[in-house]
Amino acid sequence: MALRTHMATFKMLTAALALAAGLSTPAKASEPVAVVPNEVVYPGQEIDIALMREVEVTNPNIRADYISSMAELEGAVARRTLLPGRVIPMSAVRASYAVERGHPVKLIYSNGGLVITASGSPLKSAAIGDFIQVRNLESGSTVSGTVMANGTVQVIAQ
Repeated sequence: MALRTHMATFKMLTAALALAAGLSTPAKASEPVAVVPNEVVYPGQEIDIALMREVEVTNPNIRADYISSMAELEGAVARRTLLPGRVIPMSAVRASYAVERGHPVKLIYSNGGLVITASGSPLKSAAIGDFIQVRNLESGSTVSGTVMANGTVQVIAQ
């Protein structure tokens, strides 16, 4: 009987030490995380990461297409009003524009060793990698191309 008492005491001490060390419960799968605003973000406003926070998602019925990391918001702009404490759907943000409608851009066409440059005016605002139409300011014709990271438009052959 004394052995059982000592064993029970030993188990309780071991459990207490494990609890104090944070080892008492096995590691459970972490809850999914969502990014939510701390204050209202309006459409067209660039998203400031300092105004966001990550929270655990505890509602099993929430849509799956929400922003789950701050990295997804780097350089993003709100498409619609984002409310404090509410999950941000992926469709509510977009990449910031690299070229703005009506603002001059440099058009570049290259084929082998031939490189032609001209000034153009985008017919719509676009982000890096978007395929857009641009009016050539010198000839008046409309060309199509891809927006590059440096703000130029790489024209495709037509």
